[in-house]
Amino acid sequence: MHPDEKVTISATGRRSFLRTLGGIGAAITAAGGMAGAQGAPSRPSGAKYMGDFAAPKLDKVRVAIIGVGARGSGHITQLAVIEGVEVVGICDLDAGRAKRSTDAVTAKGHQPRSYSGDENAWRKMLAETKPDAVFIATPWELHAPQAIAAMKAGAHAFVEIPLALTIEEMWEIVNTSESTGRHCMLMENVNYGREELLYLNMVRQGVIGELLHGEAAYIHELRSQMEGGDSTGSWRTLHYARRNGNLYPCHGLGPVAQYMSLARGEDNFRRLVAFGSPAKGRNLYAQKSTNLTKPEFKTLDYICADINTSIIKTTLGRTVMVQWDETSPRPYSRHNLIQGTLGTLKGFPNGMAIEGVTKSYHEWTDSEEFEAIASKYEHPLFKRMGELSKKMGGHGGMDFLMLYRIIECLRKGEPLDQNVYEGCYWSSVAPLSEKSVKEDGMPQDFPDFTRGGWKDTKPLAVVG
Repeated sequence: MHPDEKVTISATGRRSFLRTLGGIGAAITAAGGMAGAQGAPSRPSGAKYMGDFAAPKLDKVRVAIIGVGARGSGHITQLAVIEGVEVVGICDLDAGRAKRSTDAVTAKGHQPRSYSGDENAWRKMLAETKPDAVFIATPWELHAPQAIAAMKAGAHAFVEIPLALTIEEMWEIVNTSESTGRHCMLMENVNYGREELLYLNMVRQGVIGELLHGEAAYIHELRSQMEGGDSTGSWRTLHYARRNGNLYPCHGLGPVAQYMSLARGEDNFRRLVAFGSPAKGRNLYAQKSTNLTKPEFKTLDYICADINTSIIKTTLGRTVMVQWDETSPRPYSRHNLIQGTLGTLKGFPNGMAIEGVTKSYHEWTDSEEFEAIASKYEHPLFKRMGELSKKMGGHGGMDFLMLYRIIECLRKGEPLDQNVYEGCYWSSVAPLSEKSVKEDGMPQDFPDFTRGGWKDTKPLAVVG
């Protein structure tokens, strides 16, 4: 879910939320028993592996959305202008937000039914509108149950980050997707950024040789959310007081994982170690603030480290550093880096250092040299859709491009750019890092969500 997303949680919802958080520790511990390919539960009878799954073509995609705060409202507005989309349902706990999005979509020629005011209104929407695809932009603890219910209702599920909070929930998502034959995709928008697509194309063409190492991060100071009123901070702040790990790993990790074709034929996630810094920043901020959203924020003990550093070891022995920091006063960065035997590509700031390609591999390219090389390797999807995506907006256009590709794949009957297993692997860094931190950096094995199927799954193609 995007940091600016606004939501409302009632007293009942908050109690449910706290029960979910209370169960996370037990679920993380249980996850250790399922770690590794040998520990994977057997595939349910009649279920189908979804690695390269392509659903039947949909001439028209009937779309519904759960959650239309800052994030969800942007999604549904953009979906409403994509050819082949019919918006049939909009749901939010807050009636005002549901009405605003319903009015905006109606003005674009759709006739959605609006649902609000009840914690289970989204279930009624699923039953009554029977959508082909459900987009979920709600608080983290609701992602898994809503995605599972959507698939069981016959819809493909598209979920904001993270896909789920526990390994157990991720296995339930995998099993439901395989049993229902419905997609469940983590909406990792960063994979559709211009530089991320460019680097994917360069990696696929062998420009930096054999891959060795990646670095990924989400560095985004968000302490002010503790004062955000009816906003993401009203529920997200509670996570910092009850969990300690890399709570938001996917933005940086998603692109690096696809460069390396992790869980896609070439390589896979093997194990992880994680360490956290002292937890200082949010406690200090809470004590200084005179405008906290809730009085309890002043007395909570924020145990989550200000910065978490996790190291992933892959099956082939490659390494990936993943960092997360939403507390420290420092510039925003996703620290997108991929290193190979012939050179390195990086973001924030952009740079290349490639043997035989750049002027020097002892210094990063300047902007002029970077753009000259980029023009030779621009991703064909960005060439086709980049200008329109920038006009449509959403984090520089990556949001629109992601939504456009989802609808395009559904209408053409093609595999999605991200499968359910990738969403689980990327999201699983959070609970695995929590367990590693709790055990003073002890290695944690990734479950094999594919049950060995990754070995025969095709790498993500450079689509045009």
